[in-house]
Order: sequence, then C-alpha cells, then structure tokens
Amino acid sequence: MLKRTFFYTFILVIASSCSKESSEVYVPVLKPIEIPRLFENLLIAPIVPSNNPQTEEGILLGKKLFFDPILSANNTQSCSSCHDPQFAFADNKKFSEGIDGKLGNRNSMPLFNMAWNFDEKFFWNGRSNSIEEQALEPVRNPVEMHNTWVKAMASLQDNLQYPDLFFAAFGTRKIDSTLVAKALAQFERTLISSSAKFDKYLAGTAQLTASELSGFNVFMNEAKGDCFHCHGSDKNPLWTDNKFHNNGLDNFPSKGLESVTGNSSDRGKFKTPSIRNLAFTTPYMHDGRFATIDAVINHYSEGLKTSRTIDPLIKKVEQGGVQLSPKEKADLKAFLLTLSDNDFIKNAAFQN
Repeated sequence: MLKRTFFYTFILVIASSCSKESSEVYVPVLKPIEIPRLFENLLIAPIVPSNNPQTEEGILLGKKLFFDPILSANNTQSCSSCHDPQFAFADNKKFSEGIDGKLGNRNSMPLFNMAWNFDEKFFWNGRSNSIEEQALEPVRNPVEMHNTWVKAMASLQDNLQYPDLFFAAFGTRKIDSTLVAKALAQFERTLISSSAKFDKYLAGTAQLTASELSGFNVFMNEAKGDCFHCHGSDKNPLWTDNKFHNNGLDNFPSKGLESVTGNSSDRGKFKTPSIRNLAFTTPYMHDGRFATIDAVINHYSEGLKTSRTIDPLIKKVEQGGVQLSPKEKADLKAFLLTLSDNDFIKNAAFQN
C-alpha cells in the first residue's frame, strides 16, 4: 500500500510539473541586431541562424551565462574571465589561466562584430564553424573551465533561476548544452563596436589630426605600410578580412590552420584579428608575443621572417619588411589608435 501511495504521489508531481509548463505561454520578444549605419552602408546583413533568432530573453540569458562562473568545474571562472569588457572582451595576459592554474598556448581573442564573420571560422585556427559551436569548447577544455557539459547542465538545472530563464528564452526548462550555446551566441552577437574616432570621422562628426591622416595613408599605401589587404580599410569597418595568413612571425611556424585542414600549405596561417580596439587588447598576435603596438609595427617594418608558406601579400620579405621611417611609424600608430572604441568598452549593456 505504501509503494502504491508513493507511486501515485510521484505521478501527480510529474503531471503537475508538465501541466505547469504546458499551460504557460512561451512568447519571446524578437530583438534584431541593431546594425550601425556605417555597417549597413558597407556590409551585407549579419549572420543570424534561422534556428537561433535574437530575442530579448535569449540575450538576457546569454549575458547572465557569460558572466556566471557556474559553467566552470569549480565555480571560479566565467567566459568573462578571459574575455573582459574593459579589454574589448579579450585578456590583458599573454596566455589566459584556467581554473587549475594552467596556461593556454593562444592569446585570448577579443569578441566584437562577430555576426559579420561571413566565413564563419572562429578561433585562431578556424576550428569552429559558428558562434554557437565556438561557445561550447571552453567549458570542456581541460586547460580552461575543465568541466563536462553533463556536470555544467546539472548545475544549471539545479539552480533556482536558470530553468525559468531557459523557459522564457526557449520554451523549455530542460537545459542542454545546445541551448546554452545558443544563448551565449545571442549575447555575443550584440557585442558591436562602431563608435571609434575613425568611425566618427567617416560619419563627419570628428576630425583627424595631421598625424592620424598621414598614418591612414601609410596604412593604405602599398609601397609603405600596405596593411589594408588583410586588415580592411575605410570601406571595411570590420578592419579584418577574417581569413588566415602566415604573416612572417617565424622561420619555422607552428601549424595554425594546418591543424584543422591537414594541408601543409596552411602551416603558420592564423586568423587575421581585427585592428579595432588595439588600445585595449594588448598583447598581440596569436601567441601574445608583442606587448606593444610599436613592437607590431616594427615586426612588419623590419622584423619579418621568411618561411615556405609566408603570405604573398607580405611585401619586402628579403629586406625584413617595408622599412618605415620613425615618422611613418609614429603616424601609423596614431591612426591605429583612432580605431579604439571607448563607447564599446563602457557600454552598460555589455557589463556584468
């Protein structure tokens, strides 16, 4: 009799739970990406998967997950630990430290304007094919959050807030890694940087100094800086081609893109980072080897190393680089700093 009573009680609890969810109305509020006018004029529409539309509830959930250490194995590290808003959602260390004190071997990439990555290749070596797919890896990476998705989902499921937040965003209280990745991706697609001094100059609301204008000319001049082939121009507000290049860092480069494609011609090729927000994203390169913008400029000016797969866009390799004068270097740096967006790193919508 006791067993039968327990059975009926169990059935009533389940029925009550199912009845609660089925009786509720799931109507998320669509919140399309707010496309800056400059982007609207120069770029095609951002990529938003049809199975993961932007909603107020999804973005809110994604933001909460991004800053919550609950996804890590010991509840000490969140996505924002390595992608901090004050550093344009990057890290100010050469390599980020995981929950066990271990260091990775790649510099943390900044996160902004990701919805316009039309090639949809993410990470330095392009191993992920969407923002959603990219969001899955840090949780299970043994050097980073060092968790399993089974444990992470259980932590979220047992939390007093998350089941209701997932229902509001996706219509279910059953949490899984796919929905976590979708929510994180929705928040990350809102991280748009478009208010740097140079953006305002293009809009006619700011003026550049003579040095900054000269630096832009050095940047665009094939006989000088010749930077625009990989890093965009006034016609490409992303300031990256989002492709992969061997930019002459080493005579014997590490695999880079080759580790994904298996093609030896891809050795030493790494994703071109945006040069937006350089003032906040030090150190630089995939391995964080350069601590300053000056060191980066010196590399392209006279520090190039040749190798079998060096990009043909890289000029004057035999001379070590493009050989900029001290004034040209100073002007180029002045221009690069006009791409730094203080409004972006201070945007309250992007803060914890």
